Amino acid sequence: MTRHPRPLRIGNASGFYGDRFDAMREMLTGGELDVLTGDYLAELTMLILGRDRLKDPGAGYARTFLRQLEECLGLARERGVRIVANAGGLNPAGLADAVRQLSDRLGLPVRVAHVEGDDLTAANPGSLAAHAYLGGFGIAACLREGADVVVTGRVTDAALVTGPAAAHFGWGPGDHDRLAGAVVAGHVLECGAQATGGNYAFFHEAFRNGGDLRRPGFPLAELHEDGSCVITKHPGTGGFVDVGTVTAQLLYETAGARYAGPDVTARLDTVRLAQDGPDRVRIEGVRGEAPPPTLKVGVNRLGGFRNEVTFVLTGLDIEAKADLVREQLTDALAKSPPAEVRWDLVRTDRPDAPSEETASALLRLVVRDPSQEAVGRALSGAAIELALASYPGFHVLAPPGKGSPYGVFEDVYVPQDGVDHVAVLHDGRRIPVPPAHDTVVLDEVPEPPLPQPLSHGSTTRAPLGLVAGARSGDKGGNANVGVWVRSDDAWRWLVHELTVDRFRQLVPESSRLKVTRHVLPDLRALNFVVEGILGEGVAAQHRFDPQAKALGEWLRSRHLDIPEILL
Repeated sequence: MTRHPRPLRIGNASGFYGDRFDAMREMLTGGELDVLTGDYLAELTMLILGRDRLKDPGAGYARTFLRQLEECLGLARERGVRIVANAGGLNPAGLADAVRQLSDRLGLPVRVAHVEGDDLTAANPGSLAAHAYLGGFGIAACLREGADVVVTGRVTDAALVTGPAAAHFGWGPGDHDRLAGAVVAGHVLECGAQATGGNYAFFHEAFRNGGDLRRPGFPLAELHEDGSCVITKHPGTGGFVDVGTVTAQLLYETAGARYAGPDVTARLDTVRLAQDGPDRVRIEGVRGEAPPPTLKVGVNRLGGFRNEVTFVLTGLDIEAKADLVREQLTDALAKSPPAEVRWDLVRTDRPDAPSEETASALLRLVVRDPSQEAVGRALSGAAIELALASYPGFHVLAPPGKGSPYGVFEDVYVPQDGVDHVAVLHDGRRIPVPPAHDTVVLDEVPEPPLPQPLSHGSTTRAPLGLVAGARSGDKGGNANVGVWVRSDDAWRWLVHELTVDRFRQLVPESSRLKVTRHVLPDLRALNFVVEGILGEGVAAQHRFDPQAKALGEWLRSRHLDIPEILL
């Protein structure tokens, strides 16, 4: 690609491995595009692909992507749309070869390139998969050399946008503000329909206004040479795009004002959003800084084996029934107790319930141990032997199995020059991608001045969610909860009311954990990071909601004294 002044129309067709299969075709046929991206990787996905590769060394990539291309590669070529996806996972070279074989079989002259250098598994003994998060300049090199399809391994999600943008506009590593704008655009696009009304806190408003959220369209960005953009979607597709949906996605899986990546550190406290017409949100003002001197490496290991069983407790004496089965199983497992045992009683029961299901509570037992035997036959035997010898109404949702392996995720850091970032072109040429030469060690941004507290009269005890939206997610063992409001008065109340102490009161799980609050006035948002709430990451399934996807919705359901003028 060469430098162009016109906007780059770049869309997304996948937010995760398993997303809507026909989204690629929808995006290619729904309107004009220059580049179509697909994000297939997450921390858990890398573990899944690692286990696939144990069975088959030729595996390790997202096979769904190949099936999508079988239907859409000719369509993309016909319409002049280039495809960039991180579906290569642990084996981008293998996926690139498979795409070439597919193009030959289809009789389509397609130039396929890939990016490699992220794999650091050999340097992390005992890991199943250890991969550095690369930036977008390897993608840019492939596109500049004429690639029609670029597949990568572990790059940052935003790199799928910064790479094509750098190639299209001729940006270099020092164009920090422009790159930061592309990072913000990429972050909004990366989770697909989450930017177009999917998983949105105020979804009910769309239905009231005649919108259709049953099948949200996928988002696209009209990216300009200065790094500003407009987030929109193809005409006639479902869902909607407004300042709220974009704000929600901006807060997803982020932390403070500095959003660091291998190409640039984007300042989220400089982002300005404005409605630019129906289903159009303009993003501008984004400032960028030099990236940090290190790259994040996601390390996945097998942590051992886990098993679980959920006992159904119905009717009266729920607590006593739970105590009885706990004591019985503790005694039964006493000879060889699992390394970790966790009980959770979920009181879903109601008094005088109209159905047996609503009269029942759930008692969940989760066990973990390095040995499969300790969590397998020992547990299943002990649990099933209680079937006729425990609390009245004894039954379980499903019998425990033999125990399954679980993963552990951690992030480590290596110097920017600690990887061999390489663009491998369609003709076999290899172009080394140099590390960032201008770097800055990350530092916390001081909290900005707060507005005057809201002067108000009487209050009503009500759910926070009547005033505020929220979106939450996971980063390793940590969770973030972004909370935002839609008026200046609500902001003046929220920023003084929802302190760290108040957050801990509303989310008791966080009471003994480190909680950090970040203030983003231009978004009227607070972002809370709760360290360690997810244990050793999603694959360890530490809690009921292992990716903290609904943590924000729980927070919104909690009651506060809210000024009546806001309700």
